[in-house]
Amino acid sequence: MKKTMITFSLVLMSLFGVASGASAATNTYTVKSGDSLYKIAKTYKVSVSQLKQWNNLKSDSIHPKQVLKVSQAKSSTPAKAAPAKSSNVVKEFKVTATAYTANCKGCSGKTAIGIDLKKNPNQKVISVDPKVIKLGSKVYVEGYGTAIAADTGGAIKGNKIDVLLPSQKEALKWGRKTVKVQILK
Repeated sequence: MKKTMITFSLVLMSLFGVASGASAATNTYTVKSGDSLYKIAKTYKVSVSQLKQWNNLKSDSIHPKQVLKVSQAKSSTPAKAAPAKSSNVVKEFKVTATAYTANCKGCSGKTAIGIDLKKNPNQKVISVDPKVIKLGSKVYVEGYGTAIAADTGGAIKGNKIDVLLPSQKEALKWGRKTVKVQILK
C-alpha cells in the first residue's frame, strides 16, 4: 500500500509538476520567508541587479508574499537583455568574444575594479582591453546582455572581450564568436 501511494504521488507530480512559488506563464515568483534576492537570482540564473531593475527595487529588501518578476524558470543560460536603444549608445563595433569563469584553480574571483565575483556569481561582467573599452563602462554584448566592463586579461588585447559565465561548462559552450558590442551612456 505504501509503495502504491509513493508511486501514485510521483505520477501526479510528474503530470502536474511540483508546486513552487514560480508561475511559468507569467514569469513571476512569490517571495517566501527566508528568501533573499541573491537566493532567487541564483535559482533563476539571473543577476540581483536584473531582479531589482525588473521589479523597480531601490534596495535589496523583499518581504514574504511579495510577487517578483523573474526570467524563465530554471533557464540553462543566463538571461539576455534586449539591445540598447540607439539614443543610449555611445559607440558600437564588433569584437571577438570568448568566455571565462571565476571558479577556476588559481582565480582570485576579484575583477580589476574590485568586484568580488564569488560573492556576486550572477553579475554580468566582461574583461576588456582598457585602451578599447574603458573600465567601468556599461556595455551591451550581443548574445550576453548588458554588463559592466570590470576586468582585464592577459590575452584580452584590441577588439577582444571575455564574458563571465557561472561555470566552465558554460564558458566552453560559449566558445569563440564575433559579436556586436554597444558602449552605453
